[in-house]
Amino acid sequence: MTDLERLLALDRKHLWHPYTQQATAPAPLAIASGKGAWLRGMDGRDYLDLIASWWVAIHGHAHPAIAAAIARQAETLEQVIFAGFTHEPAVRLAEALTARLPEGLTRIFFSDDGSTAVEVALKMACQYWRNLGRERTRFLAFEGGYHGDTVGAMSASRNSGFFSSFAPLLFEVDFLPFPATWEQDQEVEQKETEALRVLDGYLERHGQACAAAIFEPLAQGAAGMRMCRPKFLQTFAEKIRQAGILLIADEVMTGFGRTGTMFACGKAGIAPDMICLSKGLTGGFLPMAVTACREEIYAAFLGETFDRALAHGHSFTANGLGCAAALASLALFETEQTLERVAAIEALHRERLAGLTGHPAMRHPRVMGAIAALELVMPESGYASSATPRLIRFFLDRGLIIRPLGAVLYLMPPYCIAPEELHRGWDGMRDALDRFR
Repeated sequence: MTDLERLLALDRKHLWHPYTQQATAPAPLAIASGKGAWLRGMDGRDYLDLIASWWVAIHGHAHPAIAAAIARQAETLEQVIFAGFTHEPAVRLAEALTARLPEGLTRIFFSDDGSTAVEVALKMACQYWRNLGRERTRFLAFEGGYHGDTVGAMSASRNSGFFSSFAPLLFEVDFLPFPATWEQDQEVEQKETEALRVLDGYLERHGQACAAAIFEPLAQGAAGMRMCRPKFLQTFAEKIRQAGILLIADEVMTGFGRTGTMFACGKAGIAPDMICLSKGLTGGFLPMAVTACREEIYAAFLGETFDRALAHGHSFTANGLGCAAALASLALFETEQTLERVAAIEALHRERLAGLTGHPAMRHPRVMGAIAALELVMPESGYASSATPRLIRFFLDRGLIIRPLGAVLYLMPPYCIAPEELHRGWDGMRDALDRFR
């Protein structure tokens, strides 16, 4: 038995993979190493990672600057309880983040992944109003939005299509239409008008009872890279603010350059009351998350008794290694002109999409920053479409890691990707359109 066969046998014996039907799924692809935009399989083949490994490896794999920062920190302080203690990497990271975040977000609460960053935000919003002596317990979200897999995050993602098995556990959340748009969309203004009409009616009925509205700014990730226009979000945010409702931006996917600016809220021209960050925070090296909020929200939790405090925490809150990785990742935005790289990726996306104009198997093309998406015209379009495993296999046979979201094909590469590498990804996308139409 080879090393690869032995590894896969042990995987099959002991492991349970996420979002996978283990009874029917093929054997997982065993990865030995990574460098830049590439992953080396234990089968000896190289694979171009065109989804930044579930959207986390923003600078590519094994970036030496981040690896070195983690190694230095590991020799100094790997972890200390963060209740009643602090350390320099956490303080420096909080300072660096608040300097880059949308205006007014001055307080940083650390947790461990995107789901828990959202969970923290929802709990903050609920207790904020209670600490002020007001009971606001409703939450508002967009249809199709995905905010994570913990109970609160699932509740805010109830109609995303992923969580029907857990319906008895979820609390009620109110949902608004999301005016998804694409290139040459002739109906976008009508969709936006209707969404805002529904919002106005909701605010008239429930505005005084709503604690917070949560949204993915500009792009809904797991829903299929559905995008909306900045103008719509600006109007949405203004109406929410006028109603006195807290605004929570879930930038777990869109943060750290993904849409072409450091944060999508900046591109949209809005300043939320809270923001949730994870995925690219540490450059994909370590799990870590942040919920940042305005000073007045933090102040509402101050008092002489513990019942006003936020009773939430994680064993690895503000882990020293994660903080060191995040600081190194942020530094790369300056030293490697990362946002300029994203602009170049966006330009190449637009060039290649233009070359596919009129393709009979493609509809609804859209681009924003490092994200490019299109929909494959096919009978089945859901996340569990039978075409999905065939598409994944089609791309892997060409050395490409592309993971469709139902009928949606998308590219979201690490920012270090070279033009010829990205062209290779687009060649695979074109071949898929020709093959699966």
